Amino acid sequence: MKYETINPQLFIQNRKNLAQKLKAGSLAIFNSNDIMPTSADGTMPFKQHSDIFYLSGINQEESILLLCPDAKEPKFREILFVKETNEHIAVWEGHKYSKEEATQTSGIETVFWLSNFEAIFRKLAFESEYLYLNTNEHLRDSNEVQTRDDRFINWCKKQFPLHKLERLSPIMHRLRAVKSAFEVDLIQKACNITEKGFRRLLSFVKANVWEYEIEAELIHEFLRNRADGFAYEPIIASGESACILHYIKNDKICKAGDVLLLDVAAAYAQYNSDLTRCLPVSGRFSKRQKDVYNAVLRVFKEAKSLLVVGNNWTDYHKEVGKIMESELIGLGLLDRHEVAKQNSNAPLFKKYFPHGTSHHLGLNVHDYGSPNHVFESGMVFTCEPGIYILEENLGIRLENNIVITENGNDDLMKNIPIEAEEIEDLMN
Repeated sequence: MKYETINPQLFIQNRKNLAQKLKAGSLAIFNSNDIMPTSADGTMPFKQHSDIFYLSGINQEESILLLCPDAKEPKFREILFVKETNEHIAVWEGHKYSKEEATQTSGIETVFWLSNFEAIFRKLAFESEYLYLNTNEHLRDSNEVQTRDDRFINWCKKQFPLHKLERLSPIMHRLRAVKSAFEVDLIQKACNITEKGFRRLLSFVKANVWEYEIEAELIHEFLRNRADGFAYEPIIASGESACILHYIKNDKICKAGDVLLLDVAAAYAQYNSDLTRCLPVSGRFSKRQKDVYNAVLRVFKEAKSLLVVGNNWTDYHKEVGKIMESELIGLGLLDRHEVAKQNSNAPLFKKYFPHGTSHHLGLNVHDYGSPNHVFESGMVFTCEPGIYILEENLGIRLENNIVITENGNDDLMKNIPIEAEEIEDLMN
């Protein structure tokens, strides 16, 4: 792996936390993701399922984790199954975990080859009353591809029709929403790499540079600092493209006088960061551009102050909406009287600010966490207000990563320039 060794205590503690949430007589199963095909004999790069990584640190295909806290034999209470390698695999695919390496990474003493899985699973299943199985219950999931978990659920229903099936997702969403100090440190490392990439761009961005050239500068800086790569498809959107929320073509030339919106960030050790900044292509914002920029910055600062213990998703977004309304009125984009008469279920600010202000961040960019959870210490959120004015070919969004603490919050990107004047000074 590119990243440095992670302290296995992170995974040991995560497994203990999960075991405490399971019913007596339970067996929980976590599968790796599939390697996804492209066409012919091609495949996409492997991306590990975040749940099995969260509990074991194992970053390899065809791995399975079994947790059976009440197993009669103590050695079967935590079991890891990994793919057995051979000379052919070593030549064509490279190194795979040995049993000893899997133990060092995960802190799990009992490691078997994958070929032993079915016999051991049957033994433990017959000792257990409940089978905890995993599904994707993220609110934004729209995937139509059958996963390894989907196939495993179907197999369990046929093989063990009288067992009681339970859902792992609600437990994982609750556990993973609150990050440990180990996790915050890994997210901070991703943020630090992102900062290096962003600072590299401050002397590179200028008129007539192509968006994809900027992308190349970023990935160079990320990889040379041990990043996994981009945390998500980078958005490098100049001019009117900045008003397209998920613009990822990155194939246009940056024109003098335009503002460049960069939604780009690094992942490190599977943990993600998520940054958005806006740069004036010519090195200076126009008065109008700076007015809009500073309006977004004021919303950002006030929204960030609301990410505190005890607040909640609904009240938070309502308050940010009110703050944004005021700024849009000040910019002449909304009429105060029309706002007073608006339908509260369809607020007028949504024309210029159509997305949410925050989402959970961690092993997934849009990480686990229920909108029904009250904000707690250890939760990590993005804070990303924006204003998009298509008729002016202007989109401004600013985004940092915030960890909630007992005494307020900590901005993990506080060292990345965000004030308009500082950005102009650094570009010039």
